Formats: sequence, structure tokens, C-alpha cells
Amino acid sequence: MKLSIIIPVYNERNTIQEVLRRVRRVDLGDMDKEIIVVDDGSTDGTRDILSMEGDSTTRIVHHPENRGKGAALSTGIKLATGDLIIFQDADLEYDPEDYPRMLAPVLKGKAEVVYGSRFTGERRNMLFWHYLGNRFLSFVTNLLYNTTLSDMETCYKLFKREVLQGIEIKSRRFDVEPEVTAKVLKRRIRIYEVPISYAGRELEEGKKITWRDGLPALWALIKYRFTD
Repeated sequence: MKLSIIIPVYNERNTIQEVLRRVRRVDLGDMDKEIIVVDDGSTDGTRDILSMEGDSTTRIVHHPENRGKGAALSTGIKLATGDLIIFQDADLEYDPEDYPRMLAPVLKGKAEVVYGSRFTGERRNMLFWHYLGNRFLSFVTNLLYNTTLSDMETCYKLFKREVLQGIEIKSRRFDVEPEVTAKVLKRRIRIYEVPISYAGRELEEGKKITWRDGLPALWALIKYRFTD
């Protein structure tokens, strides 16, 4: 089997090399690994760093301009050839050492989709308002889609390839997380959650998502409940 790791990148020159080092280092046993990095129009020198990172297992793709996380993930999904696909942010908030934990339910035949929950594993506590926003959006997801997710907004999402191939991603920014979740649940695919570690960044450390992204996420949950 092969795992495709899709890494959307925008202005992460301080972290991208370390993220790639950790992704390459993680032991997946007999499973092959494919890394697809989609640079989403970075302007801070990230592109120059990535020009030296391509190799036999790492494909670097560039968007000529910033189009958003959803667009970067869409590009990566189209290029992925793995049996399984996982999303990996380009900061250092999520640890690739959790990949085996994410993979286990799928390899055991228990799940088609696995989310890594930041609220059931060890973590560097996030800011209160980020915590409250995440919990609220998970609550709305559970209410609208009859499920019990603890962390809908997690960026660690693992899919069997055929699940994602049946989903057209329309969102361009951070509302891609609720859109994908909504479309998975509407297909009556139950999401399996496992605990992961989490080391959240602060705004001054480069964290991009803010409270302003909460409203589009909420609207996406409502919109995709009733439309495709």
C-alpha cells in the first residue's frame, strides 16, 4: 500500500524543512510513502527553499498565486496516487509520528476516514477563544449531521483514496475542513477518531486562522447540509 501525504504551504519558510524532515523520518513499516507539497503562491522565500527539497518521493507543485488552502488540497488530491491520503499542515502543530495511530483503524478494516482529535490526546493548550470556536463548530457538526465528533476542525484527516475522489472541493480557504467533513458524513461514512498530540502556534508565531474564519466555517456546515 501507499500513503500520499499532501502538504499545502503558504509562507512557511521557518518550518517547511523541519516538517519535511519529520514526514520523511516517520516509520510506516512496509507502506510506501508519497509526499506532495503544494506551494500556494508563497512570497517569503518558501518557494526557494522548496526548490531544493524535491526528490524521488517528494513532488513540489507551485501555484502562481495564493488561491487558499482548499485550492492547494484540491491540487494535491488530483496528483495523489496512494491508496490512502492524509493532510499535513506545513507548520509544526501536528506531529507525523502520529501517522501510525491514524493508519491503524483503516488497516484493521474498521474505518474509511480517520480524524486525529486534538482534544483527546496530549497537547499544548490553545487560546480560550480558539478552543471555544472549535468546540462550537464541532457541536454544530454533530447537531446537523447526527454524529459525535470531538474535533471537526482538526487538520489531521486520513481518507481512503476513493472517498476523496468522490468529493468535489469548492472551498478555497479554511472552510475546506467543514466542507469535506459535511460531504463525508452526507455519504453516510462514519468518521473514526483517534487521539493525537498537538502543539498549537500563537498568532505572533505565524498562525493564520483567526476568529474571522469561524463564520465561513459555520456557513459551510449549514450550506452543505442542504446542498451539494
